[in-house]
Amino acid sequence: MKSFKTLVAMAGLALLSTAAAAQTDKATTRKIVEDKNYTFVATSATPLNGSDINSILSKMPGGASGGNINLTGNNYDVRITKDSLIAYLPFYGRSYTAPITNEESGFKFTSKNFVYDTTKRKRGGWDIRIYAKDVKDSPQLTISISESGYATLSMVSNNRQAITYNGYLSENSKKD
Repeated sequence: MKSFKTLVAMAGLALLSTAAAAQTDKATTRKIVEDKNYTFVATSATPLNGSDINSILSKMPGGASGGNINLTGNNYDVRITKDSLIAYLPFYGRSYTAPITNEESGFKFTSKNFVYDTTKRKRGGWDIRIYAKDVKDSPQLTISISESGYATLSMVSNNRQAITYNGYLSENSKKD
């Protein structure tokens, strides 16, 4: 029984340290959003067709379900700078055209020609809409950012069902 309590305490501590590392302070979040110089780090994905995904995942070893797919530790992100948009995200859901190669699976693209529109919310945070003009499938990204740096990214594409990613913002390093 004592080892179980220790295990629960360690798991709780790990969750708290992960959550604390993900946050940025309000000033940093405001600065990186206004400068258009940040990375959205995805920690989970929620496909539009959760019931279809659940039926597949429940048959796999481990029997995961719930429609929410954990991405922590996989380095999936969207890097935003004033002159470029670089996305590297997985895709779970229905695609209306089949990818020819593995490089075409997921959302993996770089855009130099995109529209970036920021709206400051009254209760704090930002809503950002990004439309990539020079990328196949013309993806549209909508990012809702809290003042503490947590964010939700909704991705809509011409040839795939919509998908939502949860995560946090990270400041781009100076060398990028």
